[in-house]
Amino acid sequence: MTSEQDFLLRLQTENAVLVTVQSYRGSVPREVGAWMAVFAQACMGTIGGGHLEWNAIEQARLRLQNQPGEVVLQRYALGSTLGQCCGGEVVLQFESLVGADSARLSAGFAKRQAQWPLVAIVGGGHVGQALVHVLGSLPWQVQWIDSRDEIFPEQLPGNVQCEHSDPVQQAIATLTPQSCVLIMSFSHAEDLDVVAACLLRQRHQADLPFIGLIGSRSKWHSFRHRLVERGFSAQELDVVRCPIGLPGIRGKEPAVIAVAVAAQLLLEIGCIATTHDKNVRNT
Repeated sequence: MTSEQDFLLRLQTENAVLVTVQSYRGSVPREVGAWMAVFAQACMGTIGGGHLEWNAIEQARLRLQNQPGEVVLQRYALGSTLGQCCGGEVVLQFESLVGADSARLSAGFAKRQAQWPLVAIVGGGHVGQALVHVLGSLPWQVQWIDSRDEIFPEQLPGNVQCEHSDPVQQAIATLTPQSCVLIMSFSHAEDLDVVAACLLRQRHQADLPFIGLIGSRSKWHSFRHRLVERGFSAQELDVVRCPIGLPGIRGKEPAVIAVAVAAQLLLEIGCIATTHDKNVRNT
């Protein structure tokens, strides 16, 4: 279950104040849209911690006691007022909520999450499981694909959907446009077929911004020869990333690979940077 789902579930039985970063100027802890839900005895989410968050919790709980209905905006100067080294300014929105607000909030969370590309993980092995664990705590929507029966665990993060596909490469044709594909099946033969399916889709639709294949440079060297024999050009093959993972992160443990791949996606797909840049232009 995601933090948004936890929040909406608790809101069914307890009133809350939703604190959201509306805008900022200069250096600040969080981006526009970052949120924190304040209940009488609990908080969910974060707007960046430190004195800013502590002060916002106090303000939210005062509103929670009085239950004013209007939405309030409050500006915080992080350096002069709160003594934080960031030194920027943040405008926070305080909104009192009851259970009836859940449907509206759920739609808002879904719209925000839809701005992140879908990540398709092909393979339910150790690295696939580690990646699902890492991406489950991020706003990505994840489609987890495997050709084997009963490979997926029962407990999954709320943003993960499983798909059994045999042969596994058939799932590539139905992926959401702009999906990022990570290929790490139990079989090199399956991996090769999935890469070929991705390249065919790219040839006709050009809508997969990231195609990553787990493995060594020697594995990719072998794959390149086989894919050339299948009729793919060198230019087409150059879109495939192999090995995957942010360069400079060492270690072959599944958890290490998962963190390196997640960092690579965040850096290269740039969802967070896009949000930041849009906010800077509007301030």
